[in-house]
Amino acid sequence: MLDERQAVEQARRGQEAAWRYLYDGHADFVFRLAVRTTGDRAAALDVVQETFVRAAAGIGRFRGDSTFRSWLARIAFNETTNWVRRQARRRESVLEAADHVAAGDRPDESAVNRDLAERALAVARTLPPQQRNVLMLRTTEGFSYREIARALGTSEGSVRVSYHHAIRKLREHFGVELGSQGGRGTRRGGGFDEYGESEH
Repeated sequence: MLDERQAVEQARRGQEAAWRYLYDGHADFVFRLAVRTTGDRAAALDVVQETFVRAAAGIGRFRGDSTFRSWLARIAFNETTNWVRRQARRRESVLEAADHVAAGDRPDESAVNRDLAERALAVARTLPPQQRNVLMLRTTEGFSYREIARALGTSEGSVRVSYHHAIRKLREHFGVELGSQGGRGTRRGGGFDEYGESEH
């Protein structure tokens, strides 16, 4: 049975089974990043396909200094950023996008908390690209600062600054609402629940 390192090596040699292994292991992750960034499921599916096309073309440049997941995240964010730029003049349907993202909430989540998560995602999409991408990876995927830095090709210090700015902007937008959620939250896949910061 393949492990990821073996799959990457075989993918470099063009073995289709290895690419299928990597795709099956990471397509959902790329889709989550894309749908949270774009708010559009169809666009997110396109981003997944384009991300793996570009990964296949550039696999020779992947040296293993970061995880394959981090490397894919960088490609995926480049693709979603391109999509956002192309759609800059179109008005985003926040409620439709948030409905897809919030689908993972537990059935007992209150309507108030779900609405807050939806609005937080909508606000997050308006942040500058690095702040938005850092926030997505940190709060919805649980990346460490080091992983984020490798994924985005920047320093840990820059990642920390971007994260703090993003959180501050969310708090400014929502006023006391975020504080009323109990301070330091936990990560759940359905939305932004970590409004405070924990160290990794």
